[in-house]
Amino acid sequence: MIYIAIVEDDEIYRREIQEHLRRYEEEKHVPMQIDIFVDGRQIVERYPADYDILLMDIDLPQMDGMSAAERIRAMDSEVAIIFITNFPQYAIHGYHVEARDYLLKPINYTAFSRALDKIVGRRQKRKQYLMVNTKSGKQKLEIKKIRFVEVRDHDLTFHMTDGDFTAKGAIRDVEEELRGESFFRCNKGYLVNLAYVDRVSGYDVWVGKDMITVGHTHKKEFLDALNQFIN
Repeated sequence: MIYIAIVEDDEIYRREIQEHLRRYEEEKHVPMQIDIFVDGRQIVERYPADYDILLMDIDLPQMDGMSAAERIRAMDSEVAIIFITNFPQYAIHGYHVEARDYLLKPINYTAFSRALDKIVGRRQKRKQYLMVNTKSGKQKLEIKKIRFVEVRDHDLTFHMTDGDFTAKGAIRDVEEELRGESFFRCNKGYLVNLAYVDRVSGYDVWVGKDMITVGHTHKKEFLDALNQFIN
């Protein structure tokens, strides 16, 4: 999942950006969650520090995009910022906030797609964290520390190397989020990190002291995935 914030006060351009994102999502098979902000001050005051990409106008009513980007960069050194503007002369100022790209209005889809390709490809290669929902908001979990995920009574328990963490959500969504990582869905209730599998005995998989049963129809697929991971 790629988390994106659009910061744009003009409704016409907001719709255009959203249409481009939905087209990109469909063409590239990249799931996205998109949030909308209409001013720089609004996103700064509510910034959760979990976005992958900010698509930000510069000419905004209360706090301009460049000032907002400076405030955000102080909170989040990783988020990729793309400015979308009518004013190409602002481009040089983007070095101060390490902007990844500039797109001129009206937005050409080909240029838009290329800009996203560079960021999305880099994000997917070095995905380090998983965002999960809690009662108090969102929580960032380090993927390499997840031993296995268990679902019980509609609650997800992330069994980490440094303790357990409970969150709300569906295990199928977590599985999709971790696609391409070293995880395997052993049965309806368990998603296992192959890096922590110590041994396999029949249909039983041992992750440290925890024993998890592999579904009969998944046994061969699991062993193939495990062998591929080891090799």
